[in-house]
Amino acid sequence: MLTNSEIRKQARAVLEGNWGKGVIATLIYFVITSALSAGVSIPLGYNLWLSNGSSLLMTILCLPLSWGFVVFFLHLARGLEKGYEALFDGYKCFIKVFLLMFLKALYIFLWLLLLIIPGIMKALAYDMAEFIMADNPDIDAQDAIHRSRVMMDGHKMKLFLMYLSFIGWGLLCLLTLGLGFLLLVPYIQTSLAVFYQDLKKNAEDNGIDDMTQAEMI
Repeated sequence: MLTNSEIRKQARAVLEGNWGKGVIATLIYFVITSALSAGVSIPLGYNLWLSNGSSLLMTILCLPLSWGFVVFFLHLARGLEKGYEALFDGYKCFIKVFLLMFLKALYIFLWLLLLIIPGIMKALAYDMAEFIMADNPDIDAQDAIHRSRVMMDGHKMKLFLMYLSFIGWGLLCLLTLGLGFLLLVPYIQTSLAVFYQDLKKNAEDNGIDDMTQAEMI
């Protein structure tokens, strides 16, 4: 399997000539999610209950966009020519994508109630679920999470260390008043896509059935 350094190097190679696409996709995502948040807080600020309810609605509506954002960079990593409309593909299967994102958040929250470390480990275990559902559109949300847990068995620390490797870049981005994140976020997302590709290839090469071995949640 690739080392984290090799994964990041491959991600940079993918982005060479595609940085503009990554930045624009990130900008679209940030603008839409920020606009929805602002649109809820300003006109409804006088009514706390209504504001909270509308904020929840906007969060729900943004979940498929978050899924599409992840999958956009998977397409980019695979060299597929996909337009920015791919960011909105999650709305074509809204219920399934919503359930995936909701269940992930719920399970992570429940584990965090126990202890921080188990919660972090579970979050890492579920991190491939969006990619898996993109590759297997016929499976349901629970299956995607289940397969992610199996795929990530023995690889959670590696992914954790890769996330840590971006902290320094994140601190530097703060010095640019946040503008640097328009470059860092595509770098991270593409690295995650490459990480998934490598895990999937390793499983296929070793004849691993990702639907075996794992107990439920």
